[in-house]
Amino acid sequence: MKTFTKLLCAATAASFAILPSVASAQSTMAYPEKCKSEGMDMSKADMPSGGMPMGDMTDYQKASMDGMKDMHMNMMQGMMKKDADVSFVCGMIAHHMGAISMSEVELKYGDNEEAKQMAKKVIEAQKKEIEEMSKWVDKEAK
Repeated sequence: MKTFTKLLCAATAASFAILPSVASAQSTMAYPEKCKSEGMDMSKADMPSGGMPMGDMTDYQKASMDGMKDMHMNMMQGMMKKDADVSFVCGMIAHHMGAISMSEVELKYGDNEEAKQMAKKVIEAQKKEIEEMSKWVDKEAK
């Protein structure tokens, strides 16, 4: 678990400028309740900002950091499930929600048409997978 946390923090610090907000994805697709672990209040978890003061970040970077924190919280919730299959699917749902958010931020802030087209494809594909996985969790998770 320490290795996973170190890798996640390193990836966050190295790429925070390109990771957008999960808030948009969560407003259209809710993280399944069955994926959340009882007794874990992830809202108090703190995600480092890669050493960059939040006040010095662009709006895009702030949205990226907020999104990474939200995605990380949901992924950790899912990983705490006792059933390995449920844990995997719940973690992937959070991961896909993060991909949708990254794409939404690209559509909002990006200016490259090719990148925007890729973002639209990601949104379409990930929403389908989230729907499929959420149905599975509802059926299989106890």
